[in-house]
Amino acid sequence: MLVNPKAGSGAAARKIPAISRALGRVGLSHDVVETRGRGDAPRLVAEARTDSVDCLAVVGGDGTLNEVCQAYLDHHGAPVSGPALALIPAGTGGDYRRTFGIEDDVEQAVQRLKQSDPRPVDLGALELSSDSGQRVIRAFINIASFGIGGHTDRIVNSSPKWLGGRASFFIGTLRAMATYKNQPVTLKVDGKPYLEAPIFNVAVANGRYFGGGMKIAPDADPGDGLFDVVALHDLTRAQGIALASKIYKGAHLGSHGVRVARGALIEASPLRATTEVLIDMDGETPGRLPLVARVVPGALELIA
Repeated sequence: MLVNPKAGSGAAARKIPAISRALGRVGLSHDVVETRGRGDAPRLVAEARTDSVDCLAVVGGDGTLNEVCQAYLDHHGAPVSGPALALIPAGTGGDYRRTFGIEDDVEQAVQRLKQSDPRPVDLGALELSSDSGQRVIRAFINIASFGIGGHTDRIVNSSPKWLGGRASFFIGTLRAMATYKNQPVTLKVDGKPYLEAPIFNVAVANGRYFGGGMKIAPDADPGDGLFDVVALHDLTRAQGIALASKIYKGAHLGSHGVRVARGALIEASPLRATTEVLIDMDGETPGRLPLVARVVPGALELIA
């Protein structure tokens, strides 16, 4: 069991005794390892791989899961085998688990771990410009987006999270909307021009939810070998705010300024080289455009 003790403002650490008791009741032996800081999770996954661990239960939120997934791609974006993963939610976000109907409940999560078989799911390999200007490749398991999503993450990740995931992201989104200006970008899907417009936000989706419960890609399938691309473009601030309530329900597809596509290779660049368009990746802020996102089909096994 890999635990990020800081996830959910300490909620993960507080859940360890209850999780251990629940695992014991269903006859699952386990060890507990805790991350010591940002970037420590890939090291622990590598140790589990060396020790031939069959399953790694991840206790934390989307950020913890994203760190874990870095160990399943190499520096070139190629898949690396490792233990199957199971999700025991305990973080600020929790958007990836929503795609699988996993509630924030220890007993339910442990029952799934006991009863469900691993299933292959895709990862995204994201090539982007880091804050230092270097081109890097990062893995993402849920959604990478750019536009107001990256701007919102900067706000949420620098703010207290005691309100919980949904409220923190909702307040962060409102603060971001007050200052964000649509940025002109060009977007290609599978090598073909798809959109050139000022964008409010573009989601490259493996899962269905982001931003603390927004159902941005209601038809996304994490195991189909394709991203769902949902582009919100040419929207005023008022139109963006009005659309938000529809997005929480997954009822925004077909609305004005919303375009949807599917593809395995996504490329995006700002139309002006001096424009900063921030990226959101599973609730983290790894850098900015330009980006290239590739699906890595079946890169890991998930018990869900």
